Amino acid sequence: MCRRAGHWHAVIVVLAVFGGAAIVANKAHAAGAAYQVDTAEVSEPGACKVESWVSFANNSSRDFIAALSPSCVVSFFHPLELSAQLSRARSDDEWGTGVMPKVKANIIKSGIGTWGVAIAAAASYDLITKENTAYSITIPATLRLSNNARINLNAAYQRDRVNARDFFAYGAGFDLRTSDNVWTLTGEVFGQIGAVVEDERRSLVQPRWQVGLRYRPVDEFNIDLIYGRNLTGENANWLTIATIIRFKPAEK
Repeated sequence: MCRRAGHWHAVIVVLAVFGGAAIVANKAHAAGAAYQVDTAEVSEPGACKVESWVSFANNSSRDFIAALSPSCVVSFFHPLELSAQLSRARSDDEWGTGVMPKVKANIIKSGIGTWGVAIAAAASYDLITKENTAYSITIPATLRLSNNARINLNAAYQRDRVNARDFFAYGAGFDLRTSDNVWTLTGEVFGQIGAVVEDERRSLVQPRWQVGLRYRPVDEFNIDLIYGRNLTGENANWLTIATIIRFKPAEK
């Protein structure tokens, strides 16, 4: 049973608005979500969700990202979270469309005062050029400080196949939520380390950050307002609106 069932029709309307805006993923986030720093958590088999978000930059080219990322957890000897992020992005007045399939598995479950660890693999495909542009392997770790607070750390290897370059990616974030799980405050810092060639901006390897507030009126739905800086290495400010709708596994 959801909390505040009277909000459900409003939830459907809001989801339709933002889901439609995020129809189709070149420079979208590698974590497959509006927040970049991933967690070590994987839901129980049968649980599904659809994440969507739109991001706007304040630079001169008005960079833009719209993304839709459905995911489900399946049981294949071990619970696996499978997702595919579809996105449409504009950067420096050029548009790109892509898809990023991802698989994630929890290795060590987190608990209060205990680190949880997972492993995730993702690949990016350019739907215009029909080529695999990048892939990554990420190790997310989560420490629960209490029932309402947790810390997330990420370490990742990223391969840029277009330019034949390798990067080390990092991330650190926190979540603070109210006891009724209606409000959550999230903050994160992330980035990548690697060589910068002469014609590239130094901001590509400078730290990036986001802070967001989540409103979850019912268990199945939430909406986030997120402010960020330098999300894709362009040294701009970003405003993101994101939604998630969840589908619980059938009761046995």
